[in-house]
Amino acid sequence: MRCRLGSVAGGDPTPVHQCVAPSEAYRWPIIPDPLRAGATRRGGSRFTAAPSFATLWLAWRTRMVPALPTPQLRSPVTTRSLPLSIPEPRESGYTTTTPVPLYWARYGPPDARTLLVLHGGPGAHHDYMLPQLLELTDNYQLLFYDQRGGGRSRTDDPQPITWRTQVNDLIRVVNEFDLEPLSIIGYSWGALLAMLHALDAAHDPARIRHPQRLLLVSPGPISRRLREEFEAEMLRRQQSPELLAMRAELAESGLRESDPDAYRQRSFELSVAAYFADPRRAKDLTPFRVTGKVQKSVWDSLEHYNLAPDLDTIRCPSMLIHGRQDPIPIESSETAASQLGSRFIVIDDCGHVPYVEQPERMFKAARTFLAETDSLLARRGLHG
Repeated sequence: MRCRLGSVAGGDPTPVHQCVAPSEAYRWPIIPDPLRAGATRRGGSRFTAAPSFATLWLAWRTRMVPALPTPQLRSPVTTRSLPLSIPEPRESGYTTTTPVPLYWARYGPPDARTLLVLHGGPGAHHDYMLPQLLELTDNYQLLFYDQRGGGRSRTDDPQPITWRTQVNDLIRVVNEFDLEPLSIIGYSWGALLAMLHALDAAHDPARIRHPQRLLLVSPGPISRRLREEFEAEMLRRQQSPELLAMRAELAESGLRESDPDAYRQRSFELSVAAYFADPRRAKDLTPFRVTGKVQKSVWDSLEHYNLAPDLDTIRCPSMLIHGRQDPIPIESSETAASQLGSRFIVIDDCGHVPYVEQPERMFKAARTFLAETDSLLARRGLHG
């Protein structure tokens, strides 16, 4: 593979200290946000505990870069909030062709086109993309899997998990489920994983099935430089007086003793608040854990990476979605979209988690892209 690689950009809302056949060129124009309406939410409850992000693995970095405006932070509501409920998958199991069995789950009608969904991390699991992404299951099957080292795909193998490990696993998952045409939705690190896989497929099309379309949501930074800018911006946001005041209010609220579950939920919300344009929306993100050693080993394996120079070798329809208040520099997604020839959507009043923060806008854009590319795939005789 010809791209210059190094430490991968995660950019995911993760409390990282936890052990928690190429198609023809298809070029999209850059267009503005398609919808200005407000977001809607779905109800329910589900919880996995996560502590504060206050350990700030970023804190050793002392230099700062020009920063985005601090998102407007509002006073927290200390009454109990519970995560949204997640329905059981239509079917689930473990892969049989990967070196480590990987947990997978499938939602949606069995006769619909399949979209393979790649979660963020690395070292996380798919649950935190639910239930919101099930919005697409009226027209599509969604196939999720927990990447090696996270969620229900944990392993005791002492060998470090690298970016190559994750790409090779993805190749095997695609083949095991015979995903043709291959349609991928990648979120954050998962969007980077999708691009790394597509770059390998462009370089070795005889061995690796090339994606026929890519929907990349809040992609992690595409170079080490942009990763460092993201880290500096996250440090600035985490140390803002508003967030420090929220943490202090929680510490003095007595919630730890009076309602431990509510305290853990609120701690999780504050641990990811800096990723959101409005931190109150964090309550609708399903809590999750990241396996810290997996996250570190993947980043370390990528060293001084830069995907930008080779992204123009990926030839398939694609769309990138980026929140204007995402701590990841918008330059990263702009450059990726330009190199890919992608449709590029910027959503206002939105941070790193558009499927939670602005679901109506995100899903409207996603549905438009998927419907248009469905027609394109049908004209090519690809109906899987």
